[in-house]
Amino acid sequence: MNLHLERDDDPRTLLFVAERNALSDRALITPEFEADKNAIKAMIERDDRLIYAVRRGKWLFDFRRSQGNPLGVWQRLPAELSPVPSAPWEPVFDLDAFCASEGKRWIWRGAVTCPWEPTLVLLCLSDGGSDLVRLLEFDCETKSFVAGGFDTPPVRAHATWLSRDEIAYFGSIDRFSATQSGWPRVGRKLKRGQDPADAPILFEAADTDVYGACTIVDLPNSPEPSPELIRIFITGHDIGSCSAYIEDADATLRRIDLPRDIDLQINHRHCLWLAKTDERVGAGSLILQQLPRRPFETDGAQPRVLFAPGDRQSVQQFMLMREWCVFVISDNLRPRLFVLDLAMPDADIREIALPENLQTVQARPLHADLNLGDDTLQVYGEGFLQPSASFQLNLSDRGKPLELLPVAEAPAYFDATDMTSELLEATSEDGTKVPYRIVLPRDWTRGELPVLLYGYGGFDVSLQPQYSGVTGRWLEQGGAYVQAYIRGGGELGPNWHRTAKGHGRHRAFADFAAVARDLVARGFTTPSRIACNGGSNGGLLTGVMLTRYPQDFGAVWCQVPVLDMSRFHLFPAGKAWMDEYGNPDEPADLDYLLSYSPLHNVKQTAEISYPPIYIESSSNDDRVHPSHARRFAARLEEAGHHPLFHEFGSGGHGGDGDTAERAARVAMGYSFLRRTIVKPGEQG
Repeated sequence: MNLHLERDDDPRTLLFVAERNALSDRALITPEFEADKNAIKAMIERDDRLIYAVRRGKWLFDFRRSQGNPLGVWQRLPAELSPVPSAPWEPVFDLDAFCASEGKRWIWRGAVTCPWEPTLVLLCLSDGGSDLVRLLEFDCETKSFVAGGFDTPPVRAHATWLSRDEIAYFGSIDRFSATQSGWPRVGRKLKRGQDPADAPILFEAADTDVYGACTIVDLPNSPEPSPELIRIFITGHDIGSCSAYIEDADATLRRIDLPRDIDLQINHRHCLWLAKTDERVGAGSLILQQLPRRPFETDGAQPRVLFAPGDRQSVQQFMLMREWCVFVISDNLRPRLFVLDLAMPDADIREIALPENLQTVQARPLHADLNLGDDTLQVYGEGFLQPSASFQLNLSDRGKPLELLPVAEAPAYFDATDMTSELLEATSEDGTKVPYRIVLPRDWTRGELPVLLYGYGGFDVSLQPQYSGVTGRWLEQGGAYVQAYIRGGGELGPNWHRTAKGHGRHRAFADFAAVARDLVARGFTTPSRIACNGGSNGGLLTGVMLTRYPQDFGAVWCQVPVLDMSRFHLFPAGKAWMDEYGNPDEPADLDYLLSYSPLHNVKQTAEISYPPIYIESSSNDDRVHPSHARRFAARLEEAGHHPLFHEFGSGGHGGDGDTAERAARVAMGYSFLRRTIVKPGEQG
């Protein structure tokens, strides 16, 4: 089945991609495409956008892209000033200039801050948007690379500072250092100038695990690594399953008594974990317990249940700061923010009042590291039609009321006058009520509304409303946008996810189709006016919509998709997904996987007429190999169909790049929608 398309350097693969790219360019690059691309590029480059500042020492830091810096520039501002666009921001690291000097494309992935030297960081740069990351030591005070500093090879990697001069380096530098899924499993104590392969090993996860990691906990504000510093190593068994080990004074590791199926946060005194099953508490419960710093301490003495979910409630975010616990819950898909003072025994959990119009809330510490400052919290809120806004909550000043103080608000990227957003629900084939949000344009005709229906439905990922000028452009052009909260995601808690894992996957697909049918039943539109869209696992979702539910859609926009369910595990990253999908090497699992695998369920044109499909991928996608998209397009062609296919030369799984590249990807998709569900008479 076109297995040569799995080989990136095969001349037949290169020819296939070049010919299909030329076809999609001719079909989709129109004057309207150019207008969309230019408008979206200008949005990304706006000077007045909301700033997400992080403090290191006496500076606030922010990364931004602009017309002059399409790849981006890292900038700083004196901490006593308000982080608004008009402030006197000073460039610290110019990524465009760095790439030009190296003759290579790097993409910004943030910075790892040294806890004892706030302006000493490891810059994290992705190789062309892929999962391969290079770590370079940088001095933010002098705005220069550290002479002889850390500079690691571009591999799947992450690191934690152990002291001013050492890091715990996890890098997939060879097969021994990587798990079977390609993520780093071996942690090494790396010094400057040392080859990672020569550094002594600190920790090893198993080859069958997904990853290994290290974190440190220390008494807050210690000027140096102190005797109280404790190293904790994490093994990720599956996505959403882990074990934590605390290192004792004699360097032995002690497993912390926690369930495996949890999400976990740790600070110098506590473990905070979210239960994924009913093993010890109800699934979806948030638990606080003591960190056993010494061998004689009991694990989790008197654990406290901070939250137990009711109907349609779930924890969406949680974190431990120095002396506070912070968590956000979704209550029937509306956010609520809570805090707990850890310095006061048996303190009450307090809810922080939020503005009524916020559909999504996210909390972040102001300081880049727990040791670098106080417990000031940054809170960001937004909605589909509500521009993003930032607030500050000073948790360290216990003498002041706990209330959000407005800091700044993003500009309006589109005119939302008379646009509306509604929370509705569909009924799936097994009777389950499936929520979704629809955002309606200003003017529309009942029964003829073009609808872009987006979904994901896997890996416990929760979709949330976001304010987006890109979505706004679609709305301004008369389309509606729908976000479907189908099973497989985490919007309604762990059980919402687990019921669609493995042999329950069909429930996610049925849920999504039910949303499409509900839009028709409510009179918004007709099937020919609905386009489904999703990427990665969402690309699998849209592939199944094409092959299993073609009558419910007028177009399919399928991005960086997983489509061959019999061979996904043969590429390294795919081995990490077997807990989610099943093991194709097991006959029972393979039978079920083949029952919905899009690649294996394509029918001939004599049997069926599929809606138009646009399949999008990246040549350097090292998470979902582009051969999934290539082979699916080829299979459709063999069956007599006419898919549009485009493989971008860079950008990786997330489609990252400079401002023009990012804008072009979206504009291509919008051009496809325009010729199918907006102006169907133009398709050819």
